[in-house]
Amino acid sequence: MSDDKTSVVLFYNQENAGQVFNDLLHSLEIQNDSNVEIFAISSDGSEPPSGNVTTIKVPSSDETLGAQLNLAFSKTTGTNILLVDNRSNPIVLKKGAISLFKLACTRVKEPGLVYCDYELLEKGSVKEVHLLKHHIGRVRDNQDFGKVYFIPRKALQAINNANPEIKFNTLYDLRLRLSQNFEVVHVANRYAGSLYRVTAESKSQNVFDYLLASRESQVEAEEVLTSHLAKIKAKLNPGAHYMERPSKPAGASLKASVIIPVNNRPDFIGQAIESVQAQTVKEVEAIIVVNGGDDDPTVAAVKRYMPGGDKYDAQKPSVQLLVFDINNLGLCLNMGALAAKGEYYVQLDSDDRLKADAVEKILAVYNDDPKIGMVIGSYEVWEKQNDGSITRMENLPVVTHDEWTEENGRNNLLRINGAGAPRSIPIELIRQVGFSVNEEPYCRNYGEDYGMVLKLSEKHRIGRVWDAIYEVIRHSGGTDHSIDQATVDRNDEAKDFMRKEAILRRIELNKGN
Repeated sequence: MSDDKTSVVLFYNQENAGQVFNDLLHSLEIQNDSNVEIFAISSDGSEPPSGNVTTIKVPSSDETLGAQLNLAFSKTTGTNILLVDNRSNPIVLKKGAISLFKLACTRVKEPGLVYCDYELLEKGSVKEVHLLKHHIGRVRDNQDFGKVYFIPRKALQAINNANPEIKFNTLYDLRLRLSQNFEVVHVANRYAGSLYRVTAESKSQNVFDYLLASRESQVEAEEVLTSHLAKIKAKLNPGAHYMERPSKPAGASLKASVIIPVNNRPDFIGQAIESVQAQTVKEVEAIIVVNGGDDDPTVAAVKRYMPGGDKYDAQKPSVQLLVFDINNLGLCLNMGALAAKGEYYVQLDSDDRLKADAVEKILAVYNDDPKIGMVIGSYEVWEKQNDGSITRMENLPVVTHDEWTEENGRNNLLRINGAGAPRSIPIELIRQVGFSVNEEPYCRNYGEDYGMVLKLSEKHRIGRVWDAIYEVIRHSGGTDHSIDQATVDRNDEAKDFMRKEAILRRIELNKGN
């Protein structure tokens, strides 16, 4: 191998030929560190016009990305590989990119992968994209690691290159396997410090995007993650560590308590309460926890359903009202659980609705197995229109989260952002474990439910209701509507920290500690 040479591997075909490819090639040819060789993977047999590029012709259009990469890697002679994923977007590197990539490798003992912030050119304007720093909890398959990766050959050889059997998640698999024994390094940008520019059309963020991913790709990603967890000894085997749920609280006189945290939603809370009172199981209560203080208009809306109110009906399930002047979801849920008269908690967001048989179907699942420590249902997605009407979003099927399986759901949960709704937990378990109260990094009334699922699934079975028993209602003021990148990043930081803590817990759990 050539001392300190960088072997650049990129992609060439008729679609990215012409000036777009020439700009990328020029940015490589003028690097401050000129000790480079360039290889272009050609999937359609075409060749770059430049003599400075060695063409790697793929023998078959059916070759996986891993097989293509391995063919290219086998031709390279450098001590480092610079992989430029220009298959979908034009990319141009800064002149000092390779120099900085190399320098970053010297800053850690065992470098395995270096990635960096980048610029995004969109509709004539440039914005800086700041990526999240790697840690053991960054195991989502949809995390943005950019389009350019610097990999020391030593690390690549240690993991036996890319996996040619992977069809959809090659780079995800490569990143996880590199992280098992080597360090993944992120080079950040304050301003004017990105190492390359990507030309792309940005899209608005939608928390329901993952529901539309192909089933085959999702199954493969689960297999990739599960293999990774096994290698780092964080995989939970089927049935391992399960114990029975605690007995119901001594004072429990009802079957279920539906706890509804709410802040300034007087227009929605009524339909939520009425969906509780319409349950086929009548031994339920609605506990409304207003966290906007006594002046929150939701208080008056709730009192209409209590004794003395115009919507009060003694024949219907009762309504409790708790009022706090601190907007903290964990506070609401924990205090609601302390006040609960039910054996089980059932989740209901203040702007959503339960179907009439929700509690009935949840209780039936609990009755199946005393080791079930949580039941998670399925939901439909509805949308509030400008005229106030609420209609079903027919383009989204019932969200069952069928990526959850009895055998592997709690492992796969580390990869995805949600487990489903509504969630139900024995009240006594909530009192013992407790929802987080924004004490974890980046948590701002986000992810407390996800963290609870991670914890409970480690020691209890998760039961499922596959029928739709819940209606998520999207509206302009909802937290699940289109959100900006800064919010996406903050939310990802929060849940990735929970994943980190869960992985570390599970490693210890598997040790028998």
